[in-house]
Amino acid sequence: MSESYDFDRPDVVVPGTQGRPGQRTFFLQAIDQGRICSFKLEKQQVAALCEYLEGILTELPGGGAHPSEARPCALEPLGLLWTVGRLSVAYEEATDRIIIVADEVIEIDPETVDPDLDLEDPDAILALGLELSTARFSMSRTQVAAFIAVGNELVRAGRTQCRLCGRPIDHEGHACPRMN
Repeated sequence: MSESYDFDRPDVVVPGTQGRPGQRTFFLQAIDQGRICSFKLEKQQVAALCEYLEGILTELPGGGAHPSEARPCALEPLGLLWTVGRLSVAYEEATDRIIIVADEVIEIDPETVDPDLDLEDPDAILALGLELSTARFSMSRTQVAAFIAVGNELVRAGRTQCRLCGRPIDHEGHACPRMN
């Protein structure tokens, strides 16, 4: 059963994490009129989305936006509704808003479907009788700028990298292969 969400003018859209570096779960959270919805993401998705949104803001007529002094913080999620697979971004000129659409990852056993079927294609998913959950976030330029600032901070706040091998250093220590 698919659950889709449309946040036409949300109060807040922000990436967040829970857990400590090395074991963090990233999520995308929308707060809209007291309703809080959180969707699981990968760290790489947050990094790529922030980079892409930065490019869009700089290309927009009239320039980008700057985040306000008070950056939104994600609240501790009560639960993650579903895991995000594909992310799409568009600019809606009529409303001067940036739209992010997140599609749910659907786990399908490749052994049970035609190998020529493109499981990245939403129409192929529908042809299998499955419905894709989606979440649509319509954001102002200021909200997008704040999203980028928070997202970039979260991505950089991960584990420190070993100067010799470049691998992350865990809290328990690090067995650097270059020290052998």
